[in-house]
Amino acid sequence: MDYSHQTSLVPCGQDKYISKNELLLHLKTYNLYYEGQNLQLRHREEEDEFIVEGLLNISWGLRRPIRLQMQDDNERIRPPPSSSSWHSGCNLGAQGTTLKPLTVPKVQISEVDAPPEGDQMPSSTGTYSRGLKPLQEDTPQLMRTRSDVGVRRRGNVRTPSDQRRIRRHRFSINGHFYNHKTSVFTPAYGSVTNVRINSTMTTPQVLKLLLNKFKIENSAEEFALYVVHTSGEKQKLKATDYPLIARILQGPCEQVSKVFLMEKDQVEEVTYDVAQYIKFEMPVLKSFIQKLQEEEDREVKKLMRKYTVLRLMIRQRLEEIAETPATI
Repeated sequence: MDYSHQTSLVPCGQDKYISKNELLLHLKTYNLYYEGQNLQLRHREEEDEFIVEGLLNISWGLRRPIRLQMQDDNERIRPPPSSSSWHSGCNLGAQGTTLKPLTVPKVQISEVDAPPEGDQMPSSTGTYSRGLKPLQEDTPQLMRTRSDVGVRRRGNVRTPSDQRRIRRHRFSINGHFYNHKTSVFTPAYGSVTNVRINSTMTTPQVLKLLLNKFKIENSAEEFALYVVHTSGEKQKLKATDYPLIARILQGPCEQVSKVFLMEKDQVEEVTYDVAQYIKFEMPVLKSFIQKLQEEEDREVKKLMRKYTVLRLMIRQRLEEIAETPATI
């Protein structure tokens, strides 16, 4: 078996291959077009497999809103502001004066409970300090906790949980705002985003990567990738296609063709033959239809005359056979 011939082919779909040399020529043209930009692609060979990787531009072409997550999966929760935390068990008055402590919060200090108010607590140097506040050098890892004896709150002050919830809201995506209360968003038609992929990733894998990038809760099965040409031709990428290879073969210029993310049930494929007539004005299209109808009428009349003559010939022949006497 000629393995050298197989390794020189690069898959571009189900039962579809392209030679490595031809793909390299397309890739060279692609990188020359994007020279000095981050959209240039790189290629490498890994275990006798030719791999191209880089950024792929994808345009939004959605008609319906999409659902977004209200918070990131691994979002880091920040501590509440210091103004809402307890200050050594003291209350602050309206003018910043220190009031008499009301209650003592229970704080664990190196596995020993804090002593009650008025008791003395030994320090590491053998001296004693009064009150709750220990010496700073004795508790370098003392965690600040919430307490009911913090700053006197006013009626319009948000709780720390509300502040954390507000911070978790994703108020914008790709530069566009959405309604954070209902977590729905419709990207502007034609706006462009990009994802970093390689030539071994199929269409479903690219879709999942794009949805995960923007924390979109919709299923990837609701969408599809289309190659849309300026002529109006729309070609749906199959599940076995490789979007990056398809982009390279289509050429780098997005004024000629773009890759769109669209809903499966909202878009129909448009062939090249049909796309030729899409951008014509209505009077021109009507004239085309009229000419087609006239041509169809001529063909119908031609067929009718042909079969009329044929029917007459058959009838005449049958009459001749009927008039001929039978011979023994």
